[in-house]
Amino acid sequence: MKFSNLVCAAALALAGTAASAQESLSVGVTTTGVPFTFIDTSTQDPTGAMVDLAAAIAEDIGRTPEFEVMQFSGLIQGLKIGRIDLISAGMFATDTRKEVVDFSQTVYSYGDAMFVAADDETEYAIDDLEGEVVGAQIGTTFADQLQAMGTFSEVKLYDSLVDIMRDVQLGRIKAGFGDKPIIGYQIAQNPQLGVRLVEGYEPMGMGQVALAVSKENPELLEQVNASISEMKESGELEDIFGKYGL
Repeated sequence: MKFSNLVCAAALALAGTAASAQESLSVGVTTTGVPFTFIDTSTQDPTGAMVDLAAAIAEDIGRTPEFEVMQFSGLIQGLKIGRIDLISAGMFATDTRKEVVDFSQTVYSYGDAMFVAADDETEYAIDDLEGEVVGAQIGTTFADQLQAMGTFSEVKLYDSLVDIMRDVQLGRIKAGFGDKPIIGYQIAQNPQLGVRLVEGYEPMGMGQVALAVSKENPELLEQVNASISEMKESGELEDIFGKYGL
């Protein structure tokens, strides 16, 4: 009888452990996507519009979010190997990415921006940079588009926008390209970066930001989409992005 009780207790403990693991939702975010995803320096916790959105979705579907900070270029691989369950970053739902992951409905749209050194007053068009060295973040659609143009002497690839801004400010490259809301927010918050947005620049294209899940997890995708639809209808989605000036 005592042995039977021990077996039952062990079984219940294992079941409880499994249930707890099932209730968690591992979310991949980056530290360089201000104001979409970044680290709050006062708490050292991930924060931003896409972090708040993922937390709200997790709560809505009855799971506990666990945020995993990763390089942007490693997010999709992390999803494919099961390291994370969900990507919630300023990531565009492109056709190429759709071949390997599934995206939710669109939550935000924006285009790219060009930035140059703060003391460079020229309002460049992209064609004006023919033969120059420019920079973009590795793994982004902007990097792919710039390389496909074939008009630059080099398209240098970087892990973060901060690294691109440093090299633009130091004159190592002529201009940098990246997410307009992220660049605009960082420049507004940190004038000492020594770069500025090029006014009147026409984006190479507009992108649709969405959350991503594994193709092996259609149930989670359905839950995420249902939650987003409810937030759009209630106005909660607009409030989340509005909190960060988006």
